[in-house]
Amino acid sequence: MKSALQKSPIPNTHAFVVKLLKEPVFDTNWHFHSEYQLFLVLNGSGTRFIGDTIAPFVAGDFTLTGPNLPHLWKSDYKGDIKNRNNWSEGIVVYFNENLIGENLLQKEESIKIRQLFKNSLRGIFVDSNTSKSIQQSLLNLLKFEGFEAVLELLKILNWLSKSKETKLLASPGYTNTLKVGDTARMNKVYAYTMKHFKNKITVGYLAELTNMTPTSFSRYFKTHANKTFSDFISEIRIGHACKLLIEKKMNISEAAFNSGFQTVSNFNRQFKKITKRTPMVYKKAYLAK
Repeated sequence: MKSALQKSPIPNTHAFVVKLLKEPVFDTNWHFHSEYQLFLVLNGSGTRFIGDTIAPFVAGDFTLTGPNLPHLWKSDYKGDIKNRNNWSEGIVVYFNENLIGENLLQKEESIKIRQLFKNSLRGIFVDSNTSKSIQQSLLNLLKFEGFEAVLELLKILNWLSKSKETKLLASPGYTNTLKVGDTARMNKVYAYTMKHFKNKITVGYLAELTNMTPTSFSRYFKTHANKTFSDFISEIRIGHACKLLIEKKMNISEAAFNSGFQTVSNFNRQFKKITKRTPMVYKKAYLAK
């Protein structure tokens, strides 16, 4: 199991690091690091976990996460590993706050950048319209060198700081309470849940899986996930249902039963609670785009 707290990928000789990722699936471990991270999904789909939020992701999904904010992109891909055309692909950029410099960051001209950095501690999702506009700049980072690359990154951050098409992800009071040793348990719970969420999963079984009592597990999970396990699995199921409604064009009852819900009425209730919309309104809104 990888350590949850990952070693900095930025060498001392560089201001930031940009990578093109192309793998069968993205990193499957719940982890965090001290750098800010920009991440654009170019290919693939799955479920995105940032702080205490869960949402489906598809190509075009673009986020900014701040230092020590736990995150995980769980890819759906289960096909032939040799078929590289279906691999998950994305651009990731790591940088530190000192990219701009403490002196400049405290000046009036940097007010919006300071706010952007503060908001990123909860994770920022960028609307697809803005994402499309920035995508070329991110691609430029892969080929630019020297100070030209730094200027391009600053251009992206400036763009994000002024955008009105963003939303914060983690809850206002969310804090990372994970220790390095905790995430082995959390990854085990996440992995099992993602594999079996369509079936009934009991707290008793997960307690055994993590060598805890049911009461201890429930308390432990709520402390670290900032929600009950019941709410957690409902969000995963609803996220999966969203993909089925849009990508597979399933009707509401099909999406409900294929996401692990036993009744359509409970599915409708949970869907509206989590998305603030009914399944039908959600489906019409996306198909109208």
